Amino acid sequence: MYNKIKFVLALFFISLNTFSQEGIPVYSDYLSDNYYLIFPSMAGASNCHKVRLTARKQWFDQTDAPALQTLSYNGRVGEKSGVGAIVFNDVNGYHSQFGFKATYAHHIMFSRDEVDLNQLSFGVNVGVNQSQLDETDFMNSGDYDPVLGNVVQHASYFNLDIGASYNVLDFSFNAVVKNVLETRQTIYTEYESDNLRKFIVSGGYVFGNAEKILLEPSLLYQFVDKTKESSLDMNLKAYKNLDMGQLWGGLSYRRSFDGAQYSNGSGTNSQKLQYITPVLGFNYKNFMFAYTYTHLLGDVQYDNAGFHQLTLGINFLCKPVKYDCNCPAIN
Repeated sequence: MYNKIKFVLALFFISLNTFSQEGIPVYSDYLSDNYYLIFPSMAGASNCHKVRLTARKQWFDQTDAPALQTLSYNGRVGEKSGVGAIVFNDVNGYHSQFGFKATYAHHIMFSRDEVDLNQLSFGVNVGVNQSQLDETDFMNSGDYDPVLGNVVQHASYFNLDIGASYNVLDFSFNAVVKNVLETRQTIYTEYESDNLRKFIVSGGYVFGNAEKILLEPSLLYQFVDKTKESSLDMNLKAYKNLDMGQLWGGLSYRRSFDGAQYSNGSGTNSQKLQYITPVLGFNYKNFMFAYTYTHLLGDVQYDNAGFHQLTLGINFLCKPVKYDCNCPAIN
C-alpha cells in the first residue's frame, strides 16, 4: 500500500513540471540568469549575447530518475530585434523527449537614450519536440501482453510559445503562453490531451546599494489549462560585487494549489507539492557558474534525495555602456 502511495505522489510531483511531455519542464533554473529559457521575449533583451548550459538530475539513488539538459543562446540583432535557440533533452524513466526551439523577439525602447532602461518586448518560440516511449523492457517479467509492441515508439509535434516582457529601471515583468496550438501525439492517443497549454507570469524588483548588497524579490505563477493545476514560486536573490567578480545566491519556495490524497492508516490526508531551492552563483568576467539544489517538503516523499543542477554560462559581444539601473537580467 505504501509503495502505491509513493507512486501516486511521485506522479503528482512530476506532473506540474512534465505534464504530457509539454517541452522543457519549468524548474527553478530561470533563477540562474536564464529567464530566456521560459520567456521568448527575453531573447536579446540583455546588453550581452548569452550562452547557457544546464544539467539537472533528480534522485541519484533511483534507476531511470528524471534528468534534463538544456543548451540555449540568445542575443540582440540590430537595434530592435533579438534571436535565440534552445536544444533540450528530457528523460523520465521509459519516457523521453528531445526538442529544439527557435526564437524571434522584437524590442521597443521608450527611453530617451541607451542608458535609461524602459523596454517592452514581444517574442515567439517555434519548436519541434520528439517524444519517445521505450517498451522494450516492459515484458522482462515473461508475461505476454498483446497491447505492448516491445518496440521504441517515436512521435514528433510542432508548437508555439508566445510571450511579452517589460523592463523599466529596476522592475521586470514577464508573461508567456506555452504550447499555444492543440497537438495530439500518436504515442499516447488514449491518455494524452491535445491541450498542453500553460500560462506563466513573473515579476520582480531589485533594490539596495550596488556598492553593498542588492536584493531581488520575485514571484512566478504557472497555470496548466487542461488540468487547472497551478503553482507559485516565491523567490529572493542577493547580489554582492567583489573585486574579482560578483557573488550571488538566493532561495526559492514553490507551492502548488492542488493536492494528492493519501491514507495515513487512521484516515485520509491531502498533501500539496512544496519544495525549497537554494541557488548559489558566481560571475567572473564574462563567465557564470551556478549550482541549484531542490529539496521536497511534506510527510510523504518518493525519495529523500534532492535534485541537483549545474549551470555554466558565457556572455559575449556586450555593449560597452550598461543601463543605469539595478537590473541583473539585463545588465
